[in-house]
Amino acid sequence: MRIDPTLTAATAPSFSYSTGRTIIVVPCYNEAQRLDVGAFHAALEMLPGIDFLFVDDGSRDATLERLQDMAKRAPSRISVLALPRNGGKAEAVRQGLIEATARGAAITGYWDADLATPLDAIGDMLRVLNRHDHVEVIFGSRRPLLGHKIERADNRRLVSRICNALARVALRMPIGDTQCGAKMLRATPSLTRALAAPFQAGWLFDIELFSRLGTNGTTQAAFYEMPLAEWYEIPGSKVSARAVLRAGVQMLGLIAEIRIAPLAQRAAFL
Repeated sequence: MRIDPTLTAATAPSFSYSTGRTIIVVPCYNEAQRLDVGAFHAALEMLPGIDFLFVDDGSRDATLERLQDMAKRAPSRISVLALPRNGGKAEAVRQGLIEATARGAAITGYWDADLATPLDAIGDMLRVLNRHDHVEVIFGSRRPLLGHKIERADNRRLVSRICNALARVALRMPIGDTQCGAKMLRATPSLTRALAAPFQAGWLFDIELFSRLGTNGTTQAAFYEMPLAEWYEIPGSKVSARAVLRAGVQMLGLIAEIRIAPLAQRAAFL
């Protein structure tokens, strides 16, 4: 169920987390018309200890002004990082995660601004992190299970299957969904190293992030794929077919770098 923007601290369910400060990064580019301000403020009431860091990726509309207004209403819980130019979602997320960890977050993560994944899933993810100390990365999975409300267009399902096939090859993990825009991560040294350089895979940066985490010491056992109770296709996606194709080519190059180059190096010493 989506978070009700009319909830108050008195009427909202009570949550208690022991994970320390949590900062969720929300990348935004030209989101002035779609930004659900009420839902984000309601989430602050429902989820104590959760802060939002909105990253404006050089928007050309009134997004930055709307975000700044939100921050004025809750200055201790909402902050805004304004990037000077549009660098793409991958870089906006990377800069946001770097800023969140620099501010002392024990848990960080990123969430799509369109709220295709309702914000109450943050609480579900935090409960998993509370129960399982070994989990360092938790991410939403849009599996169409019985009783779950997963609304996706057929063409997006096809693209997702292709992306997930690439992910399984690149990561050597039986992963089901890498492209859902709802992920949370513990602020580990592995994460810090994974964020050291800009991503190269464009729209498929999630796969590259997971690969970097694995390279820097995050084991497969530390990844947790959580089926979402709800996910909604939101009109106005900024991902074009050309962007998907370009990202796929970039991902194939990364797979070659990850999987083939080490084999070639070993063969050279034989």
